[in-house]
Amino acid sequence: MEVNEVLPKSKSALKAVKRAEKRRMRNKAIRSALRTYLKRALLALEEKEPEKAKEAVRIACARLDKAAGKGGIPKNEAARRKSKLMKKLQELLTAN
Repeated sequence: MEVNEVLPKSKSALKAVKRAEKRRMRNKAIRSALRTYLKRALLALEEKEPEKAKEAVRIACARLDKAAGKGGIPKNEAARRKSKLMKKLQELLTAN
């Protein structure tokens, strides 16, 4: 805890603060890794290499599902992002 933070009055409130902090750190790690995989997929799509892009999008979609399953991001957000990636991949595949 930070020095300036006010400590909770009860034991249960202190425990709740600790749990919330643990969850926050876990979700932060999940979201950070997710951004990395999404960035890789978008870069692969920009390079216009269908095979590389297919693999990167497949991995990104799997990571989105995993993050949504763990509660790191909402399920609807994962679906929306997957849809966007697949749309871009399809555009790339039909262009070639």
